[in-house]
Amino acid sequence: MKHFQHLSRQELLKVIACYGKNWLAHDGCWFLAAEEKYDLETAIQLDSKSWERFTVAEAKRIMKTFELPRQGGLKTLEEALKYRLYAAVNIQESNWTEDGKLHFFMRECRVQLARRRKGLPDFPCKPVGLIEYSGFAATIDERIKTKCLTCPPDPQNPDHYCAWEFWI
Repeated sequence: MKHFQHLSRQELLKVIACYGKNWLAHDGCWFLAAEEKYDLETAIQLDSKSWERFTVAEAKRIMKTFELPRQGGLKTLEEALKYRLYAAVNIQESNWTEDGKLHFFMRECRVQLARRRKGLPDFPCKPVGLIEYSGFAATIDERIKTKCLTCPPDPQNPDHYCAWEFWI
């Protein structure tokens, strides 16, 4: 870590963005390799299993690093979502409903934007997203329930790429 100590705040933010992009690129390369060797369905199955493990590790590491309380409810989940690797590369937002539910929106998704630039259809990430977001939320607080409001392959929403609802 010594080589980071001399960096300015702006340089450290660039490092975070670079690491986030590299992580996402690696995830995409891994997925494409699995799809090429097998097929899309098998690659999604493997991806689901990978996310089932990673999302728990990511949530635990975030909780430890930022000293977030166990069983901290939806407020802790909202805070933890800000520190996910995705937050370094995507534009995301959360808000609260009148009945106390937390809504989380991926306003800009680097994966889907890249696919659209290449003329490809949206990646059907909903099955993996259900595993990812419900596993992350349950690791933060096992009482939290998760519902997908919209996510590809659902019809496109001009306001966001995916939307999730959390409640206790």
